[in-house]
Amino acid sequence: MYNGLSGNRAGLLFLVVVIIAFTEGGLWVARKRANTSFPDNSLMSSASNLMSFRKGHARPEITEHPIPTLMAEAETKYRDLLAKQSRTLAEAVKEYNRRYGRNPPQGFDDWWRFAQENHVVMIDEYDNINEDLAPFWTLSGEEMRERAFLAGNLPSIDLVRVRNGKATAVNIRDGPASSAVSARARGFLQIIEKFQDKLPDLDFPINAMAEGRILVPWEQRVRPNMTSGTDVVQNELSGMYSPDWRGEGNVWEAYRRTCDPGTPARRLFSSSRAGSSVSRASHLIASTQEFVFAPDVSKNYSFCENPWAHYDQGHFFSDWRTIPVLFPIFSPAQAPGYADIRIPSHYYYGQTRRYTYGYDPVNLILKEVDGMETPWEMKSDKIFWRGASTGGGSSPPGFAAQYQRHRLVRMASDKSNTTRTLVFADPPGSTHYVYVEVPTVELNADVMDVAFVKVVDWYNFPGGLDGLIAAHRFDDGGVNLGDHWRHKYLVDVDGMGYSGRFFAFLESDSAVIKSTVYREFFSDWIQPWLHYIPLSQSYQEIYNIHAFFSGAPLSALQAVNSTALSTPRRPTDGDRRLRRIARAGKQWKRTVGRRVDMEAYVYRLCLEYARLLADDRGAMDFEL
Repeated sequence: MYNGLSGNRAGLLFLVVVIIAFTEGGLWVARKRANTSFPDNSLMSSASNLMSFRKGHARPEITEHPIPTLMAEAETKYRDLLAKQSRTLAEAVKEYNRRYGRNPPQGFDDWWRFAQENHVVMIDEYDNINEDLAPFWTLSGEEMRERAFLAGNLPSIDLVRVRNGKATAVNIRDGPASSAVSARARGFLQIIEKFQDKLPDLDFPINAMAEGRILVPWEQRVRPNMTSGTDVVQNELSGMYSPDWRGEGNVWEAYRRTCDPGTPARRLFSSSRAGSSVSRASHLIASTQEFVFAPDVSKNYSFCENPWAHYDQGHFFSDWRTIPVLFPIFSPAQAPGYADIRIPSHYYYGQTRRYTYGYDPVNLILKEVDGMETPWEMKSDKIFWRGASTGGGSSPPGFAAQYQRHRLVRMASDKSNTTRTLVFADPPGSTHYVYVEVPTVELNADVMDVAFVKVVDWYNFPGGLDGLIAAHRFDDGGVNLGDHWRHKYLVDVDGMGYSGRFFAFLESDSAVIKSTVYREFFSDWIQPWLHYIPLSQSYQEIYNIHAFFSGAPLSALQAVNSTALSTPRRPTDGDRRLRRIARAGKQWKRTVGRRVDMEAYVYRLCLEYARLLADDRGAMDFEL
């Protein structure tokens, strides 16, 4: 397809310096979703038709719990999604034309055969690819090839190269030795192995970091030709580009420049006042979200409209500089506003003891049932999480206490005299719902089993190591992945980036409660409230989630002197519903989240990407 840089090389090399000059200035919301944008409700759960209340105000009478409705709607939505998938190549081509207004890319028939031979369920649901690549249609094929090559000169970017049907991974900055190539690049190399011979010559810049990289300023999105990205690349090649912030700015300052000039994030005062605005926002969440259940939490964030919310997200404090130029960088996840192109995580595709359910490290095989799996009836009813005290960088320092994991552990470790409002049926199984204020210390003892098992970056925490230990529970014993399977509830939260354990959690016979701001390659393939339980970024509703599925804890029953205290505790309808979610998640992982499904996604992405890099894109169309 091409043999390196064209004659514009000198001019284009002028392209990698803008990465430095614009780095402090910020990035653009590089990717503009086709006809849609992220809602403006930030960290608040989206549940307009559900019951909610505020402490001190009149509480509505509840005769029907909202969770069964959410579950029923989710099942119907997913069943309809499966039913409408194309059954023939002709149908798939027609559906492609309907969705995107153009023909599929060359090689679409080969991809179709690959999908059919491997029993791929999702045939039409690849809107993520269209969304991720949409901004690049403004560039010519020559510009795309140049930017793909030049991106390989940036810090923590590897190149997976296809030449003459054979793929290799290299790191231009650190040398060709395999040790210099990241695990993410090696994982991508494995994914394309089956169909590499069907691809033209291509360069795939692979992000070696967990954090997103591409943020392009709003002005550059509106007037993309006002600044050449070559300037940034030129500066990088000359050695002037620092890969981290080093006190010369931060991700948030770069991110807010991706926002429309009229949004609060672009008004310096509203986006920088950390004190009172954050505390008021946190109080608002705490007082309104305890009985609000989010239909889906991965699409409900607008940090541009709600700049205070960025203090609760570790990726805004990453030490690694973002890139303010539209380069085609392939990353495992994408937060709102970033322009990285999504690919499957190497944690999902690879097979390791730390990230794979049923992996036998002795015989190097996968078992159908993990050796540490526990029968459902013997699993603990407590909400379980273990992990390291990571979650963000230190640029600027002082905000680690608000990172995702720290907030979760601190909430579950709270031994204060404050109370939380629990809503549950009394007697169990009835439609008579009661409200009760339960002391947090008692509720956490009854419901939560959450702790750090590893100290990471303690020097970023206010008060240092002593402050970190004093405010959070630590489990000295350590936990293997298989230890999680002894619990019905597994919490999955973001760390430095997306969570790499999600697929393993799904495949276990436990129910996953997931909280994230990231969208991944499978986001349109999976259904919240069917395959997992979505959790808002405030985590406030988690106690009422537990109360619905497992019944009110002892502390709540005692508070209302419930008749359930004198009757034997039996499996409830909620417990059966919880197991249904656990089984649905496992089934999804084994039918839609397989390694071959990841290959099918990347295969189709490669075909679309190849067309973008062609000089004559029309010649790269597929027609029946």
